[in-house]
Amino acid sequence: MAAEATTETGRVQIVEVGPRDGLQNEDAVLSVAEKIELIDRAVAAGLRRIEAVSFVDPRRVPQMAGAEEVMAGVRREPGVSYIGLVLNRRGLDRALAAEVDEVNVAVPATDEFSRRNQGRTVEEMLADCAGIAKAAHEAGTPLSVTVSTAFGCPFEGETPPERVVDIARRAADMGAVEIALADTIGVGVPRQVTDLVARVRAVAGTARLRCHFHNTRNTGYANALAAHESGVTVLDSSIGGFGGCPFAPAATGNIATEDLLYLLHRSGVHTGVNERDVAMAGIWLGSRLDKEPPAMLGKAGGFPR
Repeated sequence: MAAEATTETGRVQIVEVGPRDGLQNEDAVLSVAEKIELIDRAVAAGLRRIEAVSFVDPRRVPQMAGAEEVMAGVRREPGVSYIGLVLNRRGLDRALAAEVDEVNVAVPATDEFSRRNQGRTVEEMLADCAGIAKAAHEAGTPLSVTVSTAFGCPFEGETPPERVVDIARRAADMGAVEIALADTIGVGVPRQVTDLVARVRAVAGTARLRCHFHNTRNTGYANALAAHESGVTVLDSSIGGFGGCPFAPAATGNIATEDLLYLLHRSGVHTGVNERDVAMAGIWLGSRLDKEPPAMLGKAGGFPR
């Protein structure tokens, strides 16, 4: 499998979310050692930003237990940044003590999803986020904000783009260095992506834009390409295509890192990641989860061979 296309038309940075979003909805719970091996495989393949852990209550999300142990066991290589998801100040304190390189806060765009997923309204989450942002800044740790259910909510239906824009503007005002638009349940389409990216870019200031897509309705890869063509240079994906949200009905996997790499590389986009190695990691992860990876590249192989 070719790792890169020969004619470069742009660059995209991949944020590997498999160790966090990829595992949180699976029945199998990986050991700390297996989580570390997954992360090590991602780094060996060339991925340089890894959402490695989530500092949430393991009683609610048992798949995310052992975050501190995982961070203590990963190899700290130059140029590799490990991200920890936090939802409150306690989570931030844990993340800072574990010496993550970045913290990410998820702020849903709809109240019902926010209450079910995080036990807070959107306004309450934004207030919490402001406190987290201040403390992260004082600690010298970069903060990103993910606007979840940005393209649609399983409980409230269509998400008004104005609501997403308002959250993004407030995140930028808090000092977020990156704002991610997340299609948590995989309902977005390319035209919606293009429109929302343009709206958010107008209020994001100096914050980078990132996009996070699920392939629930087979639009995730088209959406990723639309985001790239709209100027987004950072995309989330998950090794093997595993993932989903335990608090969102029928929210199936993230777009697969290996399949996204094939799409980007064949389109002339540079990523610096070896798609063959990622595909092998996806097969390995499937064996640990006792589940066939949704990703296609490990089955079909690359082209030309």
